[in-house]
Amino acid sequence: MNTIFTVADKQLRLDRLPLGQNNRSLQAWDAADELLLQQALPLLAERTNLKVAVMHDLFGALSCALGDYPHSQHNDSVVSQQATVHNRQQNGLSADAVNFLSSVTALPADLDLVLLKVPNNHGYLRFMLQQLSRVVRPDTVVIAAAKAKDIHKNLLALFEQELGPTRASLAEKKCRTIHCIPRGGARALTYPIRWQLPELQLTLLNHANVFAKEQLDIGARFLLEHLPTVEAGAVVADLGCGNGVLGLALLKQQPAAKLLFTDDSYMAVASAQESLRLNMPELLAQAEFRVDDCLASQADQTLDYVICNPPFHQQQAVTEHIAWQMFNDAKRCLKAGGKLRIVANRHLPYYEKMTVLLGGCRHIASNNKFVILESTKRK
Repeated sequence: MNTIFTVADKQLRLDRLPLGQNNRSLQAWDAADELLLQQALPLLAERTNLKVAVMHDLFGALSCALGDYPHSQHNDSVVSQQATVHNRQQNGLSADAVNFLSSVTALPADLDLVLLKVPNNHGYLRFMLQQLSRVVRPDTVVIAAAKAKDIHKNLLALFEQELGPTRASLAEKKCRTIHCIPRGGARALTYPIRWQLPELQLTLLNHANVFAKEQLDIGARFLLEHLPTVEAGAVVADLGCGNGVLGLALLKQQPAAKLLFTDDSYMAVASAQESLRLNMPELLAQAEFRVDDCLASQADQTLDYVICNPPFHQQQAVTEHIAWQMFNDAKRCLKAGGKLRIVANRHLPYYEKMTVLLGGCRHIASNNKFVILESTKRK
């Protein structure tokens, strides 16, 4: 894995979090970062008082290249924030220069320069542009970047609609930049949205970057059909909770359970909290909502059950390391005799992983696409 990022006249060591991933081809920056910095660094060299916001800086490459120049970093991922802190520290840069903002926090007003890595989720991008429309001026420099194959007419039209006149550069290193001139005027925010799940008599709330916008994803739907029965007082973690539908369903089944809703995404955890508030406000005291890197901040041997619909990608990279981390954290945090129940695509080798890690694995159910698996932590 290449960890040396050369930008302008300096070299930075950048790691992709979590550390120790097996896929050695992954690195903590890409050509889109390089193109953004080619545009931004000369502007910052000319003026030292620009009010700067960096959006969707996945591993802190942009933040580190800005050095000690004060800026805000706006992200939906707690791991992205942790990566920024880690990479700044190992390059001798103070985190004090960075104003860390979550995706559910308003941007600073009156920005001069915005650097935006375009996310895959265009609903999230639309929300980001709507947020920007409220804090930029017609003379604010807004530069976005993405892989050339991802910049098309519909994407440029989205920038035009939500922010202002837009043009894209020619491709360089298979990436392009987008330059947008704000027209002025705040756009209405289209998220969060509410939608109904009639079979469970639930109203769910989704923020912009939550998986499966206005419907239940098919993996979660299958796991809902095979949820475990938990006892009163059981401590259960909905790991990678998304909008919290699995934990909500368990609380409907057992109102005396204690639920931890946890996810890497600020928008996911906010969605889960508001979904519970909408449906069962009397049970809010039974729940804890935590933005976390899997179960990193959960104490050992404190959980009776973990339910999980693990992802097999990190941004655009297909990887199993997140699921493996989830399983390891579940093993550490489960009490002896505690159980981990997951839903996964049939082709993924999770049965073997859970068997090796937890000392056995039981097949609960399957269909033509998914399998439900459960392991019990050895006593």
